[in-house]
Amino acid sequence: MTLIAEETLVQELQREESRTKAFEVLVNTYKERLYWHIRRIVLDHDDTDDVLQNTFIKVYRNIHKFKGDSKLYSWMYRIATNESLTFLKQKSKKLGITDRELKDRMVENLQADVYFEGDEIQIKLQKALSSLPDKQKLVFTMKYFQEMKYKDIAEALDTSEGALKASYHLAVKKIEAYLKEN
Repeated sequence: MTLIAEETLVQELQREESRTKAFEVLVNTYKERLYWHIRRIVLDHDDTDDVLQNTFIKVYRNIHKFKGDSKLYSWMYRIATNESLTFLKQKSKKLGITDRELKDRMVENLQADVYFEGDEIQIKLQKALSSLPDKQKLVFTMKYFQEMKYKDIAEALDTSEGALKASYHLAVKKIEAYLKEN
């Protein structure tokens, strides 16, 4: 989406009389990309759908707070990321298990997930990713799978490009080490 089209969409979203139609355009434009971003964090299809719905609800309710300091998509990415991490924390708390135990369960459940199309190598990669701290996992998935530029990741995660590059480098080293050991 071009910057001009994005600005127009934001204006339409912020006006009461055009909000519904503009929101439909927003959902249709971004739902697939946001789905896969969330899916790489929460891993489960049904959980992803729930988090995606919560993300769009938050976007709808808070669009009037969007100031245009970043791209609309970066702002939504930040919301989706925060919603995903909050969801995982709540899920582990509800189940009475640690974050680590939840991550292990999530990877184990991938093999039974009818929506997961990966092979044994993909399962190994997911296990390696689940061993990373949240920030390194986020940076790695956004850079590696979604091929985002550091500048865009920095906007979405509200951090510096230098910190992201360091996190990505560390994540790659840890993943390589994990894959060699397992």
